[in-house]
Amino acid sequence: MSQAGNTRASSLTGKVAIVTGGGRDIGRACALKLAELGAAVAINYHSSSEGADSAVREITSRGGKAFALQGDMTSAANVSGLVEKTIENFGTRIDILVHVTGGLVARKTLAEMDIDHWNHVMALNATSFMQMAKAVLPHMQSGGSIVGLASQAGRDGGGPGATAYAASKGAVVTFTRGLAKELGPDIRVNSICPGMIDTDFHNVFTKPEVRSHVANITPLKREGTPEDVANLAAFLASDDAAFITGTNIDINGGTLFS
Repeated sequence: MSQAGNTRASSLTGKVAIVTGGGRDIGRACALKLAELGAAVAINYHSSSEGADSAVREITSRGGKAFALQGDMTSAANVSGLVEKTIENFGTRIDILVHVTGGLVARKTLAEMDIDHWNHVMALNATSFMQMAKAVLPHMQSGGSIVGLASQAGRDGGGPGATAYAASKGAVVTFTRGLAKELGPDIRVNSICPGMIDTDFHNVFTKPEVRSHVANITPLKREGTPEDVANLAAFLASDDAAFITGTNIDINGGTLFS
């Protein structure tokens, strides 16, 4: 391997990262990518224990450092517990937060929606991000990086029955901008707006014919992969993105330009 390759592969060496929602799909790919680049990784999961535990085994088998901890990131107690466990395992600081926790929950029109659904979706997507950012902040030093997961839905309003989800992801977009102003120059804050990515999200909530149509009208003629998103998250977390903050970066193969 070339010297440049060695530098690239170790760009996060010595860093401590938390990945929430890290048991499957995009979150799991992010955890693996950060570990590949040298970070010690705390992996939060809600119900995907098999994916989180297998990610830990994969990371540690390659000489990396990782652990997995179950928790609900809408719970302040679980958020605090994750941060405390990370400090206990990896030292006195946290360098990177990649907050992937979130979900659509269910497709509901406004007529079908009740306040409990609205509040749950907001808590899962927006409030959880706020709570995690607040919890890691006392442990972040200059050079820290926070990466959130917004969505293309936060740009265009989402598909049928996704207004609550789209609104919550729009909140992530705006929170990202405001927090970048508040925490600069010491800590950078950015979020990612995925389009059609091949994940369980779309396996559950999007019809196959819709997925096929979106892929076909996308300039790159395919769905994205969790690894595509993880590569972007790792870049934003690294010093290679040292002059990037307050952005919400589209990753959709050209489906939407914003």
